Amino acid sequence: MKQKVKLFFIVVVGLFFVVVGFYFWASSPNLPHKDYNVSGQYNLNTGGSLHDSVLSVLTYNIGYLSGMTNNLPVQNSSSLFEENLNKVIYELKKADADILALQEIDYGSKRSYHVDQQKELGKLGYNYFGQSINWDKKYVPFPYYPFSVHFGEILSGQSVLSKYPISELERIELKRNTSNPFYYDSFYIDRLAQVVKIKINSRTLILINVHLEAYHKETRKIQMQQVKNLYIKYYKDFPTILLGDFNSDINFDGAAINMIMEIPETGCAAFDSSVQNNTFNSISPTERLDYIFYNKRFIKEVDAEILTQFKMASDHLPLQLKFKFKNQFYANSRPQPNS
Repeated sequence: MKQKVKLFFIVVVGLFFVVVGFYFWASSPNLPHKDYNVSGQYNLNTGGSLHDSVLSVLTYNIGYLSGMTNNLPVQNSSSLFEENLNKVIYELKKADADILALQEIDYGSKRSYHVDQQKELGKLGYNYFGQSINWDKKYVPFPYYPFSVHFGEILSGQSVLSKYPISELERIELKRNTSNPFYYDSFYIDRLAQVVKIKINSRTLILINVHLEAYHKETRKIQMQQVKNLYIKYYKDFPTILLGDFNSDINFDGAAINMIMEIPETGCAAFDSSVQNNTFNSISPTERLDYIFYNKRFIKEVDAEILTQFKMASDHLPLQLKFKFKNQFYANSRPQPNS
């Protein structure tokens, strides 16, 4: 009897150390924190065209190109990602935006077959990139079951791809949901705001690319206030565009997105409260989660639309804004912003 008790104790202790060891290993990062915010140039010589008069910006949560299977417990083949990548490349060529703001983009994750999706899209002529990592884990045990569909190694984040030089890039971590259990939070993504300064001839465009909390309403409100403060920091003095996946529909009860909607002299691209212009989900859109906001003092909207032709390459649909700078205001603005 004593031998059985002893053996049982040894097994339990052994399993405890295996679980704890796995937890610390799996939740550890692949990269040092200093590599979480990198801007640079590809020099791919792909000949992307520049538009000096009417410019355009496109925001797209690409859902790591998993289509409608994002976060579902299914085993996807590499052909699904290849087909979705080709679809996105084909449609982006036609859209011909000057700047892309992307969310949920993988830089080398097991779930998307270790393809650097940023670099593949950069080949369209976006030589300048700003990369901010928000999810870096050696092994993510999600979806929980079966084990064969675990995401595994993750390296993912938010990217800005530009045909114009990126002069500065700032990665800002937004408030975390403090109600998450510690073991869940150890594997959870960082919600980010990317502040990117893009040199367009003599001008500096401030671009704020965000991806806000999806599952916890109160945390999303706190993050929205942080994002609002960032926008207000720049929008009175410089051409400023705030865009991304806000995870907030105007029809939600106490919708956090109203904090941005109510900012004076701020336009919202392709939005009409009387019309259902939705971006999620891509197969049958019922919610508006993705937005492009801009300050009317410096930016004039020329055209804007939700690009339904991207179909189900992601579970979101992209949104594009074509605009012009209002030169008369810019000439009277303050000197270029510093870090």
